[in-house]
Formats: sequence, structure tokens, C-alpha cells
Amino acid sequence: MRTRLDHLVSSALQYGSAVPAFTCYDFTTALAVVGAAEEAGRGVILLVAPKTAATRDGLRLIAALRGLADAALVPVAVQLDHASDLKVMADAVASGADSVLADGSALPFEDNIALVREARTLLGADVVIEAELGGLAGDEDRAFGVEPGPVAGMTDSAQVEEFVSRTGAELLAVAVGNVHGRYKGEPQLRWDLLQDIAVQTHVPLVLHGASGIPADELAKAASMNVGKVNFNTELRTGVLATLQDQLQEHRADGENLQGLLRHWSDSAQAFVKTALGLLAR
Repeated sequence: MRTRLDHLVSSALQYGSAVPAFTCYDFTTALAVVGAAEEAGRGVILLVAPKTAATRDGLRLIAALRGLADAALVPVAVQLDHASDLKVMADAVASGADSVLADGSALPFEDNIALVREARTLLGADVVIEAELGGLAGDEDRAFGVEPGPVAGMTDSAQVEEFVSRTGAELLAVAVGNVHGRYKGEPQLRWDLLQDIAVQTHVPLVLHGASGIPADELAKAASMNVGKVNFNTELRTGVLATLQDQLQEHRADGENLQGLLRHWSDSAQAFVKTALGLLAR
């Protein structure tokens, strides 16, 4: 059942859990995500990358994801991720996304606030707005070894209350040493900073770049008001490794695309089940 993202996250936090969000570049992966969520009886969030949403086929994918969310047996939200282009936001919402990350994190503080406020005015009150304060190193869509950004790139807890108040964002993505892509070495998350941020605002926090963060650390995220955790790299890595392993066999088996897609789905589902387990209480 399609559910407002903020309601889904707030409900999970009441039980000491966070909701996982998975980037879906295609419908096969989205089906796997929802299938694993239904098996676990847990809600999930389907993310669409801004580069995907900027294309006609990407908008068609969003419409398909909305239909999948409507038919799901568990709560599912559809969100446009990391968007800074207002037209892309509007097109994604018109196609079926019911939440947007209005990402002005690369902008100066006042310009970031202005972008989020413009998004709110453009999209209306029914669309859930996530904003981001602080900058994450790396690339959401490609996995490279990335070191956490300098201290200057982390969320300034002293700015959080003003930022949330002036933007009206329903969720806040933070930078506490997390990165997009693969971590170089062991992740060194600033849990002390996250705790400082959590006491500055009532809105749920969002942890991006969760792929590679140790399970025991992720498990404590909800205790610091992290209600949404984004995964991308590990899901892609698993699917691509499976396809590489299975491709020759399925070519030899009469170019059996259905069989190959089943392995694709199985790999994605296995990771989603793991992520759901990490964030459950």
C-alpha cells in the first residue's frame, strides 16, 4: 500500500526501527525490494536517482513504481533522491513520486534553504520534503573508494534547528562521516555528532551512504532518531556479481533471460532482507 514517507518513518521510529530505502534503476530490482519487504512484513522506500528521473523512460519507471507501491501488501513510499533541479522534481511528482529530497547541500546555507522552500512552494503540502545539511563525498550512482569529507563537510549541529524551522522539511539528511560509494578503510562515523544533531530537531534524520557501515553500528541508528537509511552500492554490487557469475551459464542454456532475471531478483532480495534485519527491533 502506498504510504506517505514521513508517516512510514515516524511509525518505524515509534518501535525503535528505521526504514530502509533502496535505489531502483529498473523494475526488476523494485519488484525484488517489495517482494522481500512483503515476506518480512516491513515497509520500504523505493528511491529514484535524479539522472533517471530526468529522462522520459525514467518518468515511466516512476509511474510503474507508484503502481507497484499501490498494489504492495506492506507500506511503500516512492521518493526522488538527491534532486536539485526544480523541473526534475515537478516531473517526478507528476509521474508518481510522493516524496523528494530537495538537495541543496552543495550550496551555501541560505541558498540551500531557498532551494528547499522553492521546492515546497512548487510541489505543495502533500509532497514530503527531505532536505540535506552538510555534504557527502562520493557518487550516489557509481561505487568508488571514498574517504569521508573533511570536518567542514559535516553537518553543523548549530545550524540544524534554524534550517529545519525555515525550510519546513519533514526529514533531514545528515553528514556525519558517511559517504556515497565504497568506504576507503573502515567507516568512521561521528556518532557523537549525530547525537548532537538529534537533540536539535524533532524531525526524523536520514543516513545516506549506509552500504559498508558495520551492522552493529547501523543497528543503533534508530536510537539517535535516524528513521530512514539509504542503500545503493551494496545492492548494485551483489546484483552485478551475480550476473557476471551466471551470464555464461544462461547464454549456454538457450540464452535463458528469464533464468538470469530470477538470479538478479534473488540477489537483490537477499540483500534487502539483510538490510531489513539490520534495522529491525
